[in-house]
Amino acid sequence: DVLDPERLIQCPYNKYHRIRACRFPYHLVKCQKSYPEVAKKLATCPFNARHLVPKADLSDHIAKCNDKGFLEQDIVNQYSGFQREQLNPVSTWQAPPCDEDWE
Repeated sequence: DVLDPERLIQCPYNKYHRIRACRFPYHLVKCQKSYPEVAKKLATCPFNARHLVPKADLSDHIAKCNDKGFLEQDIVNQYSGFQREQLNPVSTWQAPPCDEDWE
């Protein structure tokens, strides 16, 4: 299951590292510092910072990345929400006249 926090993910810096999904972001930061030469060769996916791929493969990854769909759906949802706001009539309520005289 992709959402299982206990599933094991292979580290992009060291293929022998298998990390639980819930710890993966912390591991990436640590391993990036430990393997600076490998880090120079990897690029970060613009849709998911956990996706580190060789720089040469980035455009192919972007075209196929599953997380791109989530971002596109968020944009569609925000746009349709904006359209609904535009369709809602503006309130015509006005405050009643005030009978008090403070002077």
